[in-house]
Amino acid sequence: MPGILSIVTFVPLLGALVVALAPARYARPIALAAALLAWLASLLLVIGFSSSGERGGLFQFVEEVSWIPLFGIEYKLGVDGLSLVLVVLTTTLSWISILASFKPIQTRIKEYMVSFLILEVGMIGVFLALDAFLFYIFWEIVLVPMYLIIGIWGGANRIYATIKFVLYTLVGSLLMLVAILATAFAYQAAHGGSWEGAFDFQALREYATTSAGFDPTLQLLAFAAFFLAFAIKVPMFPFHTWLPDAHVEAPTAGSVILAGVLLKLGGYGFIRWTLSLYPDAAHTFAGPIIVLSLIAIIYGAIVALVQPDLKKLVAYSSVSHMGFVTLGIFFFQPQAMSGAILQMISHGLITGALFLLVGVIYERT
Repeated sequence: MPGILSIVTFVPLLGALVVALAPARYARPIALAAALLAWLASLLLVIGFSSSGERGGLFQFVEEVSWIPLFGIEYKLGVDGLSLVLVVLTTTLSWISILASFKPIQTRIKEYMVSFLILEVGMIGVFLALDAFLFYIFWEIVLVPMYLIIGIWGGANRIYATIKFVLYTLVGSLLMLVAILATAFAYQAAHGGSWEGAFDFQALREYATTSAGFDPTLQLLAFAAFFLAFAIKVPMFPFHTWLPDAHVEAPTAGSVILAGVLLKLGGYGFIRWTLSLYPDAAHTFAGPIIVLSLIAIIYGAIVALVQPDLKKLVAYSSVSHMGFVTLGIFFFQPQAMSGAILQMISHGLITGALFLLVGVIYERT
């Protein structure tokens, strides 16, 4: 199935373009059709995916095209078992969220559907990107439509919640960009000034596991930068304070995607990027991260129990549940890692369903 990853990723973008050009009365069905097509394409991935690795290599359906050859930057996508389940989770919750938006969203419908479809593009791209620069582009694409969804179609205090969400995310994103560039420069310097592979995830991971590897100081600093970006997105304690406000003010579909998929970007980033590129630094920071995870588990659960607002209750429970994810990741045990991935998937499905139910209650009261 050549090009299947690009199809899954960019069908929603094509849908967004059609929605933007079509009359407003067709915005809902076109957006739903685009999301359903992306979902069906993701199911084709599941059917064609070889769990035994018979297709060769860790990643399957790899698409690789030179993008900015001067710096070795490529358009490179690939899927493994981890990204496969998260892509299917994303496409599933996306069409459900769009369908759930039909009745509540009655103003600027075209703009809303365009924003939602572009958001889906960014989320899928994050899970499939195998080039660090491309990963960063998709990571940033997620920010803008989520900003619009909360800021335009949110509740009474949506501006405060939106600004808080953007500021938190931007700080982490900028630090991550610096870490990506520093890592690429270090790789380039270690390979005789050649930029080939400097942003390629597989090349970077292979170099990180060699005896030479990245400088320990670079590992610590780059890991810290990546950690902050991913910890904000998870969100880990004490970087969680944007989440309850965002959930309360976001429309129902926004909350579904926020809890069901966006929080998983952080967990995925930890597993895919930080553990692979900076293994020594990950072990160095594991102790404090485990402590923060335990605090999040207990704190989130206690605060959730006393919340009078249902959306805040689910938001704080998410802080607790995602604490189990980071706890499992940084135990560095196969069983713990499997549990963390299972928790990400189950949390995405359960919280997505909970926010849909909360949305129904909000509409009827």
